[in-house]
Amino acid sequence: MSVIALTNIGKLVTGNIQKPLGEETTIVLQDGLIAKMGNSDILQDYTVEKVIDVNGMTVTPGLIDSHVHTTLGDYSPRQKTQDYLDGSVHGGVTTFISAGECHTPGRPKDPAGTKALAILAHKAYANLRSTGLKVHGGAVILEKGLTEGDFAEMAKEGVWLVGEIGLGSVKKPEDAIPMVKWAKENGMKIAMHTGGTSIPGSSTVSAADVAAVQPTVVSHINGGPTAIAPSEVEKLINETDLALEIVQCGNPKIADFTVRKLTEKDQLNRVIIGNDSPSGTGIIPLGILRTVCSISSMSDVAPEKAIAMASGNTASTFGLNTGIIAEGKEADLVVMDAPMGSVGEDALEALAAGDLPAVVMVLVDGTIRVNKSRNTPPSSRSCKIK
Repeated sequence: MSVIALTNIGKLVTGNIQKPLGEETTIVLQDGLIAKMGNSDILQDYTVEKVIDVNGMTVTPGLIDSHVHTTLGDYSPRQKTQDYLDGSVHGGVTTFISAGECHTPGRPKDPAGTKALAILAHKAYANLRSTGLKVHGGAVILEKGLTEGDFAEMAKEGVWLVGEIGLGSVKKPEDAIPMVKWAKENGMKIAMHTGGTSIPGSSTVSAADVAAVQPTVVSHINGGPTAIAPSEVEKLINETDLALEIVQCGNPKIADFTVRKLTEKDQLNRVIIGNDSPSGTGIIPLGILRTVCSISSMSDVAPEKAIAMASGNTASTFGLNTGIIAEGKEADLVVMDAPMGSVGEDALEALAAGDLPAVVMVLVDGTIRVNKSRNTPPSSRSCKIK
């Protein structure tokens, strides 16, 4: 059994927003999972094959992008960009969740076609592990004519996501409600477009529409790219308990408004973070980190809590066994540090100051996948591997 240890951890960000900082300085990884956490004395119970001395830097969970519009493979037809998912791994993202393969060239819009695309994308991405990344693809786009039996068939083939309601021909709550019921009965998680139109054929969605449909996630509450009004945001905060997604490709003012209102209610556990990319605003490999940085530096949120929004909160919303550093969780970890020249002394201080941290190392399922980010600024420190 493969055993790896991370030692000399300076700060441990757990991903658990209720207890975002841990006191452990050593983590043992075994067969892709976090086996043990504590101080250096826990190593005496293991035959360790590899020791990664993180040299006093910060360890966080692998980040999760809650909103990506995959097609097939690591290619974006909309932006004509190759390996954009791999680029995000260099920004600390280890897990990606599809919000619908709406940019697939020639996307079928009949019931049989949309169902087939969801099944194909789900199975294809389950096999795509370049740079170790985990892509949960195959988010079915709701089209008129889908039946209860179609949802059961898709679930049998592994499909568990419903793409943003509003991207397909099902736009009105009265059309979406029965399909959402069928999806939930089959264990699916549902996203719903919120705000102004984003692509031709999509629709403007209000707080009342979302409240009527009751999806799992209020997609891009800060707009994709046009946001709903602050009064609409408050309705969703006060009248629902739904997860509220903030995206990089949205309205920064409404993002700040949302976070501050939820802080007042002590409900930051409801915030998750996505890119909504590839989109009209482009490919953003560091988009999740940038949003974490923005919330940390501009919205008066502790950086360790902002990281939890992009990790443990999302994992909890979608039922994933990652995103939190705890025994038994998948060993998806990021070693971060303050970038050279930052006023911060470590990754958390850099984020609070508005600087993107240096991604020094990324592990997925306990395997080193990035040993120096090609996209973030560098750190003055490095990990020592023995």
